[in-house]
Amino acid sequence: MIHLFKFFIKLLLRLLFRVEVSGMENYEKAGDRVLIIANHTSLLDGVLLYAWLPETPTFAINTQIAAKKAFKPFLCLVRLFEMDAINPLSIKTVIKYIKQDNKVVIFPEGRITTSGTLMKIYEGTGLIADKSDANILPIRIEGAQFGRLSYMKGRGYVRWFPKITLTVLAPEKISIGEELKGHARRKVAARQLQDLLYKLSYSSFNQRTTLYSTLLNASSFFNKNTTVLEDASRETLTYKQIILRSILLSKLIKKQTLSGEHIGVLLPNVNALPVFFFALQFIGRIPAMLNFSAGALAVNRACETAQIKTIYTSRKFITQAKLDKMAVELEKNNTVIYLEDLKQEIGLFKKLSALIMSLTPAIHYARQNQNMNPDATAVILFTSGSEGHPKGVVLSHSNLLANYSQVKCHIYFNPAEIVFSCLPLFHSFGLNAGFLMPLFGGAKIFLYPTPLHYRLIPELIYQLGATIFFGTNTFFKAYARYAHPYDFNSLKCVVAGAEKLHEDTSQLWLNKYGIRIMQGYGVTEASPVISVNHLMLNKSGTVGRIIPGMEYYLRPAEGIDRGGHLVVKGSNIMQGYLLHGKEGKIQPPETERGTGWYDTGDIADIDEEGYITILGRAKRFAKVAGEMVSLSATEELAMLTWPNINHAAVAVYDERKGERIILITEKKDAERRPLLETARANQFGDLSIPRTVMVVDKIPVLGTGKTDYITLNKFVASDDNDKNDAG
Repeated sequence: MIHLFKFFIKLLLRLLFRVEVSGMENYEKAGDRVLIIANHTSLLDGVLLYAWLPETPTFAINTQIAAKKAFKPFLCLVRLFEMDAINPLSIKTVIKYIKQDNKVVIFPEGRITTSGTLMKIYEGTGLIADKSDANILPIRIEGAQFGRLSYMKGRGYVRWFPKITLTVLAPEKISIGEELKGHARRKVAARQLQDLLYKLSYSSFNQRTTLYSTLLNASSFFNKNTTVLEDASRETLTYKQIILRSILLSKLIKKQTLSGEHIGVLLPNVNALPVFFFALQFIGRIPAMLNFSAGALAVNRACETAQIKTIYTSRKFITQAKLDKMAVELEKNNTVIYLEDLKQEIGLFKKLSALIMSLTPAIHYARQNQNMNPDATAVILFTSGSEGHPKGVVLSHSNLLANYSQVKCHIYFNPAEIVFSCLPLFHSFGLNAGFLMPLFGGAKIFLYPTPLHYRLIPELIYQLGATIFFGTNTFFKAYARYAHPYDFNSLKCVVAGAEKLHEDTSQLWLNKYGIRIMQGYGVTEASPVISVNHLMLNKSGTVGRIIPGMEYYLRPAEGIDRGGHLVVKGSNIMQGYLLHGKEGKIQPPETERGTGWYDTGDIADIDEEGYITILGRAKRFAKVAGEMVSLSATEELAMLTWPNINHAAVAVYDERKGERIILITEKKDAERRPLLETARANQFGDLSIPRTVMVVDKIPVLGTGKTDYITLNKFVASDDNDKNDAG
């Protein structure tokens, strides 16, 4: 009778929600003593598990859910523990029951999600997992959060019958050393359980596909008529329009380029850029995002490195950005094509053809049969080129999609969110976090061409009601100087990356706007995110814990007592570098542990909870009197001495001590004595105190928001040489 009832429930759910299940073979592998954990997306979750699990397990559910009248008939069909996650007695009862070789289903969050992503994990569930010595069987429920039985009304694209998938991972166990007892042990158990759910979320997303296929999936899932893009001209684009325009534009590009060709993209953050980006993806051309703020020499060198022969740009952009001289230089070695000229070639036939193709885009995309491999190159980005020629960072479709699946565990991009994206798309932070991730998650993106409009950007965020904002410490500090205390009231998630978030910036935002900036960490070579703090798991002064699907180790660094070189590996790590003179051959990352491991070039320390503290770039240490001294520590000392002012530290050659540290600051009356006093009060080492303080009107900043240390080093070296010559 029960089997027949379950069969009809399963049939009904399949008809209504097109339920798909994968990994159910792991159920048998789990054995008899099993704790089944699942994310809690809706009131339908228990019914889904009841219908698809081979046996009828016991459910341990929240007492408030159990009290709902609508669930009384269902609860009569299963064995039930009405559990209070903070009640020791109910927890002990569940532990005892599981130890008798039983299977119990628990939703560790204790409540249905209201954000679409994971909620907090109660320590009681971790304690059950630890004390019962059970195999843990993780099950991911995806899609039900968009149904009418969820708690997401008004927060996302909610409809009657969304597609639902169930993903069952291989069983695991909580592993905690015997030395930990009491609350500390419960805390670790809860954290391990949370990590397991993050791993489940990461693993259940299809990252083995292409960017264009993911765009089509998002269009289908979130409604093709959903507005997802807007730029400074206030033109809006829906998924449908992006797909139609990308197909139309691809017809013109296809005639001018070759399959698999590296195409230079020299465009600002306007709607034309995403359309052009996906036009290249549609026909299997590879966008190489050129940094127009780097100057003609750097762009030409990037083209040489990536063997770029054709560059697409906009005549209007070239004029407005005053890049006429750069365009002239680029035309000497490359074919430069302007989008305005392409527009003149669009006739009625091409428009009708593109319209017909856009009705069944997946079929026509598959017919292209180009760049359909998830491991094929999706985009080429470039390092800043601190020495010689810039390196081309080759990122595959799978690299970028893996990073999306890793980040969406912590930052949920849903249709209720508005992302203000002003970081340039030639930078990995702007491209993936500021554009691709929210586009694939259904959020609306407002593209703004520059992060340097410090007065205007806060006002735009206020007018738009933006909820997610990415930036750098330098930019956040500048916005705070001009923004009204109410300009950022709509922001729910503010994340700093690309450079260290200084304490004075963090406190300024907290005091003035009541917003806690979450610091993350990444590198272009990791697509880019490696770790991030978020509202549930964060620690001040750190860049968060490493994201799911990544491994890491610290390699000892000469002269550094604390921490070491941070080396990482994961599905988000680049395919490799394109190096100048290597004829387009990709050089994969490699360390002493083998291929696939990437040395970030950063010196980091990792605490017992897994929080990462970046101590500085390996190249940003000075060797003073035989001791390794962090230039970042000198900058931190300056920040404590003169808050809310920009500072930078560099090292120059010194005959007596090997190197000496020079502080460059925008503090008009800066001198060395206040630094000495702050150092003594805060227990900074004497070697961290700069030997010289230089005052400048403005510290140079790269287009990505990072301090331009290359220019600073040249300036300091020139000034130092002038003084030596004068002496």
